[in-house]
This record gives sequence, structure tokens and C-alpha cells, in this order.
Amino acid sequence: MLTEATEAPIDFPFSWRGDQIPAEVEALRAGSPVRRVRTIAGDEAWLVSSYELCKQVLEDPRFSLKDTSAPGVPRQYALTIPPEVVNNMGNITGAGLRKAVLKALNPKSPGLAEWMRSYAAELVDELIREGAPADLRGGFADPYSAGMHCRILGIPQEDAPRLMRSLDIAFMNSACPVAGARLNWDRDIAYMTERLDDPATTGLMAELAALRADPDYDHLTDEMLATVGVTMFGAGVISTAGFLTMALVSLIQHPELHARLLADRTLVPAAVDELLRINLSIGDGLPRLATQDVLLGDVQVKAGELILVLVEGANFDAAAFPDPYAVDLTRENSTAHLSFGGGRHYCPATALGRRHAEIALETLLERMPGLRLAVPIEQLVWRTGFMKRIPERLPIMW
Repeated sequence: MLTEATEAPIDFPFSWRGDQIPAEVEALRAGSPVRRVRTIAGDEAWLVSSYELCKQVLEDPRFSLKDTSAPGVPRQYALTIPPEVVNNMGNITGAGLRKAVLKALNPKSPGLAEWMRSYAAELVDELIREGAPADLRGGFADPYSAGMHCRILGIPQEDAPRLMRSLDIAFMNSACPVAGARLNWDRDIAYMTERLDDPATTGLMAELAALRADPDYDHLTDEMLATVGVTMFGAGVISTAGFLTMALVSLIQHPELHARLLADRTLVPAAVDELLRINLSIGDGLPRLATQDVLLGDVQVKAGELILVLVEGANFDAAAFPDPYAVDLTRENSTAHLSFGGGRHYCPATALGRRHAEIALETLLERMPGLRLAVPIEQLVWRTGFMKRIPERLPIMW
């Protein structure tokens, strides 16, 4: 039986805390897995919270990511990047750059894993020299992620802080446009454009610069090439650093898992998959716009309506993951979680993100076996109005 929206929309997101799943999630999945919500921007949307229906939305081409940036459509929040950048991987594919980007994101690129291991150890050693308590986010997760993306892009690692300072605004969830977002964007585009002409540039930016001599790529402007660098750094760093920070929060919350990994490091890859599934780093829903009328569960979604995929709803759905709150390293469908999205927009950096986290965990287990929070978990301060759930600081001791 088809149903229409009869209940008043509820406000979404529910909570910015990343140490516990919002209480509303279970109730919605059980009673209203497709539910009207009101977004930060004040618009109405459908929030989808069961695994089966979330997967349907991500895989059905009638639910579009690109169209979420169209003028006049309902929004989650004000855009902080140019509308044409929202569907960035689609733009990259359309411009003929996908092969170069995927090559750069390959964790098996020569020397990349060795570099990650060396830099992770360097950062941990610096924390140990400074002494406890230390901020594991500011002193490890953020610079480790930023450094890796600098290496992939082939830009100086010492430039990471100037690019990082844009991210606090670029990934805000605001009801109205943020003045600083455009200033950051223009500055970062100018920086990446300079790298295209810098003979010292290596990595992906050097490969993109070389394409300018190829007549097959005459349609590409310097701004288009610079946009690849800016968006890869921003989205890549905020995603990998956000996940890693939240994975460490989860590891601290599960001392039995910590003990198992200390005893057997070969379990780290399996642990990363479970930490990906249970992590709450995605602070909002993955947006899609219905391009046609579509039946979603027992709800008739109409063309032009906004749908939000609640990743934590899907990842904690017992119908897909039995005993979903348990960290089960033998889970048969451990990689079926939706933390990397799904369908045409499945994250192309999935393998890189996993390897990045594995090396980080292995390094911390080796250098800081007694890792634990230096404050009660209730004292963590969670960032609000942001696309990622992250603590402002993660004070630890060892």
C-alpha cells in the first residue's frame, strides 16, 4: 500500500556526537524507514534508514547526486563549493581524467605504503617526545591524512596547513551561504594552478599538467585541472582523517578489540572493516534527488524530492548485520557496509582509505600499546554543523 507524507517532518541531523548512535535511528528503521525530515536548510527531504532501502537509493540511477546541486531544488544545507563540483567524480570522468585519478589513488603505488608507515611512525614519535596527554586528532590523524594527500598530489608537504585551514569552512553544514567559503575556494584554486606550472611538482598534479600538451585534452582549462587537486585534497583529507579519528574513538570504546589486535596484528584488516561499519563519522545523510516518481518501500517518492541515505541506519541494521553493535571480526559480509557509499558513486579511494587506516592502527599498536583516552569520553567536545562527526580534540595517553 502506498503512503504519503502525513506526519510533520522531524529535524535532521539528530546528533553531532560520535560516541553513540542517535536514539532515533532504531525507532525510525523499525517504524518509518522512509520518513519526512526537515534539513538544516529548512527544506523537506525523505530520510531512509534501513539497509535494503538505502542500498536501493544508492544503486538506482533515478536517484541522482548531480541534480542535488541544481538551482531551486531542496537542499540539506547551503553549498560551500561551486555547484558544478558536487558531482566531482562524474566531472572527472567526463573530462577524461578518471584513469589518472584512479592511478594516483592506488595504495599499491610504488613507495606509498612505505611512506605512510614512515610518516605515521614519525608523527607518533613526536607525540611520545612531547609526552602525554596528546591530541591524537591534531597531532596524528589530521597531519597523517594531509601528508598522504600531499604526496599523492605531488605538492610540498609543508603546504598542507595552508590547505587544511580551508576545510573547517568547506565542510560546514550551514543554513545560509558562508562568505569565507568562496575566499578559500579561490585561494586554493590559485594555489593548485601555480602547482601546474611548478617544475618541482610531481605526482597527480604533474600528470595533469602534462595533459595540457596533449591535443586530446584541449578542452581542459587550468581551472578544471586545479579543481581536481583542490577537491581531491579536501574530500580525501576530511574523509580519511574523519574516519581514522572515529575509528580510534571506537577502538578505545572496545578494549576487548584493542586487546585482540595487540595479541594478533594480522586481525587489523578485519578490524578496519568493522570499524568502518560502526563508525559514525558521516554527520548527515548521503543526498540524492529523485528524477522520477519512485516507489521506495511503501512510500511514493516524487520527482524533484530530496532523499537522504542514513549510513548509520544501514550499517547498524540487524537485518543485514546480525548483532550489529558487536565488533565481529569474522563477519561474512564485513565489506557490505555503506560507509563508502554505493552504486555509481561508490568511493574510488576505498582501497586507499582502508590501507591508510590499517597502517595507522598498526603503528599505534606498536608504538603506543597502552593507548587510551586521557579524559572521560563524556568530556569530548563534538564539532557541530559539520559534514563529519569529529571531536575537536582527542586527548590520549599511553
